[in-house]
Amino acid sequence: MNKLPLIIKREYIAKVRNKSFVVMTFLSPFLMVGMILLIAYLTQLNDNEKKVIGVLNESGYFANEFVTSEVTSYINFKDISLEQAKDSTVSLGFYGLIYLPNESNLEQVAQRAFFYSKDAPSATVLDKLESSITGRLRQERLRELGMSPKEYAEMDRGYNINIETFDGLQNIKGINEIKAIIGGAFGYLIMMFIIIYGGFVMRSVIEEKTSRIIEVIISSVKPFHLMMGKIIGTSLAGITQFAIWIVSGAILLFIGLAIFDIDPASLTKGGGVAPGMANTANVDVDALTQNIQLYAQEIFELPIFAMLFFFIVYFVLGYLIYSSIYAAIGAAVDNETDTQQFIFPVILPLMLAIYVGFFSVFSNPNGPIAVAFSLFPLTSPIVMLMRLPWGIGEGGVPVWQLITSIVILIATFIGIVWVAAKIYRVGILMYGKKPSYKELYKWLKYS
Repeated sequence: MNKLPLIIKREYIAKVRNKSFVVMTFLSPFLMVGMILLIAYLTQLNDNEKKVIGVLNESGYFANEFVTSEVTSYINFKDISLEQAKDSTVSLGFYGLIYLPNESNLEQVAQRAFFYSKDAPSATVLDKLESSITGRLRQERLRELGMSPKEYAEMDRGYNINIETFDGLQNIKGINEIKAIIGGAFGYLIMMFIIIYGGFVMRSVIEEKTSRIIEVIISSVKPFHLMMGKIIGTSLAGITQFAIWIVSGAILLFIGLAIFDIDPASLTKGGGVAPGMANTANVDVDALTQNIQLYAQEIFELPIFAMLFFFIVYFVLGYLIYSSIYAAIGAAVDNETDTQQFIFPVILPLMLAIYVGFFSVFSNPNGPIAVAFSLFPLTSPIVMLMRLPWGIGEGGVPVWQLITSIVILIATFIGIVWVAAKIYRVGILMYGKKPSYKELYKWLKYS
């Protein structure tokens, strides 16, 4: 009789009834949401903190360059010396002092200008100050060449090239980066699941091996069935835990944002702006609204259902491949310390997939590097998911690449399960010796 379902049930129940599993299942959403809310609160607090900068302008220039904004206020000092301005800036708790000396021309004023602060100033603040001075210098140089302020304003106006597909559909700058981030999130989720729950499979095998329970179990169950039962049972427990985390985490996050009155937009702020939406100060409201609508339209037109379907396919195949390797490692050693020599080669392809995937898919999702790593079975579960937001078929992932990738994954899974089962069958009854790669190869030859 096939005892695989009984083993799966046993592993699942044993895992979900484990005290640490239960505690982390319900405690983790609180920790994760708490961390997110803390980051959002600190970001919002940082955004609301206005930097006050003193201005001592002894020159006849830069009358309108330093204008108070939402994040920076400028306080002008008049009829005082530089030392008095410094003392006032420190005593009043200002962020810093910009000093513009009295010189014969604008070029000399800019060359001898200084910004004083208690500590090293923020690069953002310096960039803004330098931009203001540079703009005024450019305007003065062009005025000396005979250009009027109106002509300068027209010349300094920004420009965005129109983007359109060959089919006549309007496109927008930065959407490729957004697609890569969405695909990368799916790939990163798979990587974390493999590392966390693959480790669970390995530790479960080691635990039963060291307690000698395995000797009793193996007398009535085939090693292959035992290994697959552990893998599938642990994965089902992991999926249960992930589902609880997602549902409870979303509810807790919504409640936390409402209770602590945190702006959800602060969750997406990282000190910058969305790609393609910089310089919005010079863009009219209608153009900005149209830009936002285009971004929303592009996101809604992503192949969401195809991405979710293939996420499940690649998730299952990727997890089965790596968890089989983890099970073989657990069977080959006597304690978790001895696993270190085998773990790094297992994690390396996952790390490689994340980094190479981001660098290659960001710049060229259909380039040779992206295609190669999306076909290689140990990296395809992550890299292929990064490419899927571009669609399937024309302009996206070719159908033949998708089918080839899945076929290679299935063939690799069969091969790795066969190898892992060989190691597992011998290793679970081996004690007291740390195996080498050479000995593992010998185990594969046993009939």
